[in-house]
Amino acid sequence: MEYADLAGDSSGESSAAILRRVLAARAVQDTRYKGTGVTCNARLPSAMLRRVCRLAPDADRVLRGAFERMGLSARAYDRVLKVSRTIADLAGSERIEAEHVREAVQYRNLDRKYWYTA
Repeated sequence: MEYADLAGDSSGESSAAILRRVLAARAVQDTRYKGTGVTCNARLPSAMLRRVCRLAPDADRVLRGAFERMGLSARAYDRVLKVSRTIADLAGSERIEAEHVREAVQYRNLDRKYWYTA
């Protein structure tokens, strides 16, 4: 998002539009996980991650770079992957693209900055 987008007169996406995207993403997840016992991306076990979280080649490069730069643990890597999958679902994308990973990494940075005190 650009500064002009935030500072302009546009009010952005309506709550109704956001609700439609969330419901559509949840429907995709319901279909994807039918019969597995998994209810949503957040509950995805590590054993299923690679099958469900298919990365575009450029998304893989972004995730690899973030992993190395940020010193992510295996658990943090899995979390970023799950959040990336959710962002892709909200965008209506079957595959996780670089922009989805970048957004998830930014959330991880915010998480580290504001919630971790160690």
